[in-house]
Amino acid sequence: MTAILGISCFYHDAAACLIKDGIVVAAAEEERFTRKKHDISFPINAISYCLKEGEITGQQLNYVAFYEKPLLKFERLLSMHLEMFPRSFWSFYKALPAWINEKLRVPGIIRKKLHYKGDIMFIEHHLAHAASSFLVSPFEEAAILTVDGVGEWATASYGYGKGNDITLLKELRFPHSIGLLYSTVTAHLGFSVNNSEYKVMGLSPYGKPVYYDDFKRVVDIKEDGSIEFDMSYFDFHYKLTMPSKKFEEEFGKIRKPHEEVTQKHKDIAASLQKITEEMIFKMLNHLHKETKMDNLCMAGGVALNSVANGKITRNTPFKKVWIQPAASDAGTSLGAAAYAYNTILGNKRKYTMKSAYLGPSYSAEYLQKFLDDDGVIYKKFKDDTALVKLAAKLLFESNVIGWYQGRMEWGPRALGARSILSNATNPKMKDILNLKVKHREHFRPFAPVISKEDVHDYFEIDKDEEPFMLFVYPFKEKVRHLVPSVVHVDGSGRLQTTSKEENPLYYGVIKEFEKLSKIPILVNTSFNIRGEPIVCTPEDAYRCMMGTGIDYLVMDKFLIKRADNPKDMWDSEKIATD
Repeated sequence: MTAILGISCFYHDAAACLIKDGIVVAAAEEERFTRKKHDISFPINAISYCLKEGEITGQQLNYVAFYEKPLLKFERLLSMHLEMFPRSFWSFYKALPAWINEKLRVPGIIRKKLHYKGDIMFIEHHLAHAASSFLVSPFEEAAILTVDGVGEWATASYGYGKGNDITLLKELRFPHSIGLLYSTVTAHLGFSVNNSEYKVMGLSPYGKPVYYDDFKRVVDIKEDGSIEFDMSYFDFHYKLTMPSKKFEEEFGKIRKPHEEVTQKHKDIAASLQKITEEMIFKMLNHLHKETKMDNLCMAGGVALNSVANGKITRNTPFKKVWIQPAASDAGTSLGAAAYAYNTILGNKRKYTMKSAYLGPSYSAEYLQKFLDDDGVIYKKFKDDTALVKLAAKLLFESNVIGWYQGRMEWGPRALGARSILSNATNPKMKDILNLKVKHREHFRPFAPVISKEDVHDYFEIDKDEEPFMLFVYPFKEKVRHLVPSVVHVDGSGRLQTTSKEENPLYYGVIKEFEKLSKIPILVNTSFNIRGEPIVCTPEDAYRCMMGTGIDYLVMDKFLIKRADNPKDMWDSEKIATD
């Protein structure tokens, strides 16, 4: 047996992944256990889960693979601060303790925390991104593009994969970065960096790209997709802030989080999205010209831009696209482990990632004990069919259901294991969810989940399935009025498809809902409140229901009605939201 643990941490989205004999047996983000969104700390809880799921100890691991080369990254930090000294002194002073205490001590931390004495492999960051996509994709060969904020020096890279080998041909280097441009505008619009870029993407359809020409002064885009910033618009290379005074002069004052989102902000978001898509599509067209391959694999935080993803096959020659569901830094833990097993050790690929259900699950006995110990009033079903029928009826009556089943999802999307489900046909459901549960910005859309066999009846889509909710597609015009709560302002939806084989209960409740409503679509949003990670444990799920307006919780074969259980310390008025 060969067991390899992949680890990513210390920047954002800390995570761990375990591969045994080439098969991914477990993967999870640290945030789900600590309840700190985008937790950066050493992922000891995620590691403990992975080892438990794999039924091994830290001492039994053959290799540990880390998702970057810390010394190379430290070289960039020193180079950047020396170049900008003395203006960079304060940010260097603030960053140094984390480097001395953690980031340059990775081998020692791993050995101490895991009681591990074996080899540690350090994989370059964008190579880990590339491996996280290609090595678990369904393709024997594919072009590869990785795009994020920054790794060691690289901010984007491209190349190709064949068999179990990956060749990266070229890279774009710091400070010129699509991810950092997107984060700079995220900060300018008053949202939190490395957390709320998706809000800017959701805001963009409400605006018009009237600032596109202004952005062309900020970034020079070459025909091959490489870019060059006018750095006078940015501060991130030497300060703890991102937009410079010049950026504010060009695009207006930085919006404070409590201030109204105006039409100008919407137009800036639309302009950013347009120029982002232009950069990505130019990169991809050049990549296709270089590789002549029709299959594409993508990873990196920018690969979570689902609006751009849905347009790739319309704007480039690529025919098939596969994106790592955990495309952010979390996914590099999987990529580092896969690269170690398949490429460094030379083992042939034997695992294709068809499912993202790689997190913890809890037995019916554990769930019942938890419910009984806490005095929770519930109904237990012996028969899945009866449970699914009742859940569909409750959804049809516009109840909001916390859906908690099986193993937790890997990546930022809820895919029917830790989801909140509701009635897509109810035009008021978006407001109901925001009022009762999510407490989030009114402009953000809710996502549809649809049974796989029905997807072509409702969406303008060029493939038969989308299990990971990574692509936005237009709804067909004739059906948009049928599901008003999941149609975004531009007529699109970030959809997920599901099937009986992938998730029988989830699929079952959609098909039972269809019998009642004639529509095989539900609202699927993540099971959490704003500012918190997606729920992991049964305790998290019950706490979330009791602290919000979720009407029912379906947990394995147990149905819990919120109204049957007394309000306790998790009353919604006492929950802090960001």
